[in-house]
Amino acid sequence: MFIRRRTEEEIAQARADDTATDLIDAFARNDNRDAALSANDENRAMDENGEWLVMMGVCTHLGCVPLGDGAGDFGGWYCPCHGSHYDTSGRIRKGPAPENLPVPVAEFVDETTIKLG
Repeated sequence: MFIRRRTEEEIAQARADDTATDLIDAFARNDNRDAALSANDENRAMDENGEWLVMMGVCTHLGCVPLGDGAGDFGGWYCPCHGSHYDTSGRIRKGPAPENLPVPVAEFVDETTIKLG
């Protein structure tokens, strides 16, 4: 599981990339929301301001674990096994992975606790 408290710069980059033409997967893949929603950053983040992002930490290509902390060509996650690059919203941007990193059912129970599942 990847839980990331994003910086203002990461949020701004993710939202600027909402209109990128190289988005491979057009869907949010967020189990907390309607399955038909677009992959816009606001549909993937846990909170309205986009600070919190929770995703399954498994590459959607063959199940490897991507590297984080700004890795890859888009500043998000990079899977060194086969070369998939994810942006700061966990959307697949380059490589063989077919889908965005999935967002599991998650909610804030209080200010410091996230409940998964």
